Amino acid sequence: MCPHKANSNIALIGFSATGKSIVARKVAQLLNCDFVDTDDEIVKLAGKAIPDIFQQDGEDKFRQLEREALRQACYKEKVVIATGGGAIIDPGNRDLLLETSVVVHLEARADTIHHRLLRDAFYSSNPVVRPLLDGDSPLERIRQLKISRQPYYAIADWTVHTDNLTLEEVSQEVIKGWRYVNRGREEEKQPMESDLVCKVETATARYPVYVGWGILDKLGEKMRQAGLSGTINIISDEIVFPIYGTRVKKALENDGFVVNCCLVPPGEATKNIDQAVKIYDFLIEHHAERMDIIVAVGGGMVGDLAGFAAATFLRGLPWLQVPTSLVAMADASIGGKVAIDHPRGKNLIGAFYQPSLVLADVQTLTTLPERELTSGWSEIIKHSLILDAEFFQLLEANAEDLIRLTPDITSKVIAHSATIKAQVVAEDERETGKRIILNYGHTIAHGLEAASKYERFLHGEAVAIGMMAAAKLSHRLGLLSQNAVERQKALLEKFRLPTDCSGVNLADVLAAMELDKKVRGKAIQWVLLEDIGKVAIRSDVPQSELSNVLKQVVKP
Repeated sequence: MCPHKANSNIALIGFSATGKSIVARKVAQLLNCDFVDTDDEIVKLAGKAIPDIFQQDGEDKFRQLEREALRQACYKEKVVIATGGGAIIDPGNRDLLLETSVVVHLEARADTIHHRLLRDAFYSSNPVVRPLLDGDSPLERIRQLKISRQPYYAIADWTVHTDNLTLEEVSQEVIKGWRYVNRGREEEKQPMESDLVCKVETATARYPVYVGWGILDKLGEKMRQAGLSGTINIISDEIVFPIYGTRVKKALENDGFVVNCCLVPPGEATKNIDQAVKIYDFLIEHHAERMDIIVAVGGGMVGDLAGFAAATFLRGLPWLQVPTSLVAMADASIGGKVAIDHPRGKNLIGAFYQPSLVLADVQTLTTLPERELTSGWSEIIKHSLILDAEFFQLLEANAEDLIRLTPDITSKVIAHSATIKAQVVAEDERETGKRIILNYGHTIAHGLEAASKYERFLHGEAVAIGMMAAAKLSHRLGLLSQNAVERQKALLEKFRLPTDCSGVNLADVLAAMELDKKVRGKAIQWVLLEDIGKVAIRSDVPQSELSNVLKQVVKP
């Protein structure tokens, strides 16, 4: 029996065709709970079918009925609720779900959803052509709509990837999540858990991401909690380690770990095969074994290099990220993309290899050089531009407090940015689909970095210039309004990021771009904008338009 308690309800959220109704019914049967499908309740309230509500009364009326049906369902006890695909968009609905239920997100890839919708339409005895299947590009419509809704699904207490699971398996995963969340609530989680902002879930790994102010000393506790043991090999650079290395080492030793330390020179130029070999030499000298752990302490370069070594030494060592730069906290430390540079291109040699844990102490940003800190805001702005218009507005309204690193708002913004990245990674671990949207601005940025031999631009500076070029390109192709271009430019400038540059050879930039990892069939997959918070992927960008835009942002 379901325990009699306020949060004993289970509410399933997710995109259309992820199986909410059939799974909710099965879970209710297994737990001997009541089952409510809010779409069925809407029909009862209206006295007519849902297509008729839309046609005769309009979407506003449907959403009003949806809110009422959800309210009635949530205030029942011992119930499993299947919500409509768009219910989660309403802020009031989200608050209600979080207040009354354990929220479980049923996830599936866009191509899986497309296949299921086609199957349902074909086999239904009374088929209703869903709007998602209308038109010439239903799969692309599904992708775009999923992208726009992804941040809302982040409220879930638990996520189940349904693509390759049976009904029984999905149902058991839902129950497992419900029990896990309720157990945590019953135990009134220890204070350390308050820093847990999300868990990255991919086909190959599941790991926590902690973000908070002054949490560096909890690293050993978090590692023990994650079940990690073995000798620790800290990889850091010669600037970061003197500031935080002793503190990290002590935190680990206090929890019983044996700790070795390996330092590398700072800067992107260090991220090469020669430095990777030096790390291999260090690990061999210290007799590293497969259960030993690599801890990357530093910015994105250290994370990439240490992660690459972890992925390749002894065919893979456990590793974790302790990012100390803004760009690493909000973006680079999450997702398992590890790589080193080749003289002809950035990150050309690497792997997808997920860490076991990410711990970001926001207070460490207070010792970051101003230019490094400024550079990091570009990735956070990028996340708002590609997925979350409300987040963009939050950045516009709080720019000065964020620049000053006001603790509460800065921690909140970094945590939200990390959550956005985690949601994208969860759907597309190996960058075969949706994850490409994270490369907004990066094609030109990587070209700028390679053309200047990684010596002139910090990564975030290059990304800011690249995003400005991408926005201008979006406008020239008729996708993005001039007002949106100007809002992007204004926000970048608020955070003191560059929007153009000079003195870089355009031919070298173009040559580096041709080696970009987003090239398919000799055509660059461009991540562009249709609006703030809405992306478009294009591979048909005319060379003339690209050249025109590059001349605007890369000046003589």
